[in-house]
Amino acid sequence: MLQDSKEKRTYDAIVIGSGASGGWAAKELCEKGLKTLVLERGRMVRHVEDYPTASKAPWEFEFRGNVPIEKRSGVGGANWQREETMHWTLAQDEQPYIEEKPFRWFRGYHVGGKSLLWARGTQRWSDFDFEGPDRDGYAVDWPIRYKDMEPWYSYVEQFVGFCGNRDGLAELPDQMVQPGFELSCIEKHYSAQLKELYGDRHLIQGRMAHLTDPQEIHRQQGRSRCMNQAMCNRGCIYGGYFSANASTLPWAEKTGNLTLRPDSVVESVIYDEEKGKATGVRIIDRHTGEAIEFYAKVIFLNASTLNSNAILLNSKSSRFPNGLGNDSGLMGKFITCHNYRGSGNATFEGFADKFNEGRNPGHAYVPRFRNVFLQETDFLRGYAIGMSGGRQLDGNGELIGDALRDNLLNPKYGLWSMAAWMQGEMVPDESNHMRLSEDEKDKYGIPKVIMSVEWKDNDNKMTADFIQQQSEMYERMGFKNINVIDRGSPPGSDIHEMGGVRMGNDPKTSLLNKYNQLHHCKNVFVTDGACMTSGSTQNPTLTFMTLTARAANHAVEELKKMNL
Repeated sequence: MLQDSKEKRTYDAIVIGSGASGGWAAKELCEKGLKTLVLERGRMVRHVEDYPTASKAPWEFEFRGNVPIEKRSGVGGANWQREETMHWTLAQDEQPYIEEKPFRWFRGYHVGGKSLLWARGTQRWSDFDFEGPDRDGYAVDWPIRYKDMEPWYSYVEQFVGFCGNRDGLAELPDQMVQPGFELSCIEKHYSAQLKELYGDRHLIQGRMAHLTDPQEIHRQQGRSRCMNQAMCNRGCIYGGYFSANASTLPWAEKTGNLTLRPDSVVESVIYDEEKGKATGVRIIDRHTGEAIEFYAKVIFLNASTLNSNAILLNSKSSRFPNGLGNDSGLMGKFITCHNYRGSGNATFEGFADKFNEGRNPGHAYVPRFRNVFLQETDFLRGYAIGMSGGRQLDGNGELIGDALRDNLLNPKYGLWSMAAWMQGEMVPDESNHMRLSEDEKDKYGIPKVIMSVEWKDNDNKMTADFIQQQSEMYERMGFKNINVIDRGSPPGSDIHEMGGVRMGNDPKTSLLNKYNQLHHCKNVFVTDGACMTSGSTQNPTLTFMTLTARAANHAVEELKKMNL
């Protein structure tokens, strides 16, 4: 009976996590014929039917989306919570962590993970990004270059569907795109002025994971065109933007090779010292508290950056007393993210005869222009800038009676404005790390995560440069009421955690090889943000998905050769 039970818990592959990268691992492995178990620590979320607030109008909520103080709960249960997205909120006791230094950790514990919550910005990396550490000596050299990723970027882009322009910029490689969201008149003005005044700076359409011209591959997924509702974080019933729920997981399920198990909190990866490889995964059932083991030939960690680190650090054995594959002692170190501290806004007095019609779920984008072709500042790397221009109705909600009615029926427009926010590359530093507590455990009996990440002098200088440069750009273009500030937000506020199980050529200075395999445990692959050697300025999710597709196909080939 015990053997029968073990056989029923044995698969060809196990994927830990069901978000953007986990969904891609599942798709590729199932499509190639592997019986694959996907473990998700959160609840089940089915596409369309489990989006309770999708497309609801403001008046369909009791308080037009505002959440009464007594109902605010869970992680981040403060002023930013909205009734439209309360169903994604993480319970306060689900996974408390220890902040040795201030850190905001946003999580998506449900099937689909943060692919249901992301901002959907997607840009390729260039060799300026992959070669960054080698050029300036911070972090270690990436074991791959753009040429290794280029065909896989195209492979992922064709299936997912992205919109934007082909802009012909060396610092931001062109990609496979459908028509982008048109820039507003103020954004077009800013773009023209930026090119005229600076030459090497460009404002372009943001490249987004939205379908604007669905192709046959997208129709086969059951997805349709983005309807510009700009209600994306509720879950999209059209599948207009990419999520694992709308795309990769159903695709994997159609093969008949997928087993999806939600409510499965992964405690550790099981290592067999005699075989010299990992043989499975140990979970805690979220409802029963039962410990269960599942077995497979190959294991993919896609639990999100910090959880993938935590799982590996907690996977201890006599061979790996410091965590699976952690002979170098570097696991959990060099944690990085994006610097979103700089933020700006300014108004413009022109275009009084124009206004925006409809909604734009995307935004404009200024690719990195600092330290691209040469080192020109007193800080390393650089930053991109997200931008959004619009014209607001100049309304007065304090009016009553006839005055209120007249104001609603005859709205007056205010000035055009342009918002800006930086996305800076945080240079990896060994002192920025996460580790497991030796004293405190969560309700599942798993050691709590300790976060010890802080901004360094390089981040401070970069933020100051953004403030100076963005203020200058506004001023030179004739904007008024300029306000560019350092918001002082702590690391993690960008939701782009990366590193801790970094790729590299040398096992002494890295944890993973060029195919995302643990140097010292080749049948374990890490392809979410934990694998990142450095952070670039681009949004990272496209690169996570691309690395995953590439690694999954390598894993299948290695299994065929009986190398795993």
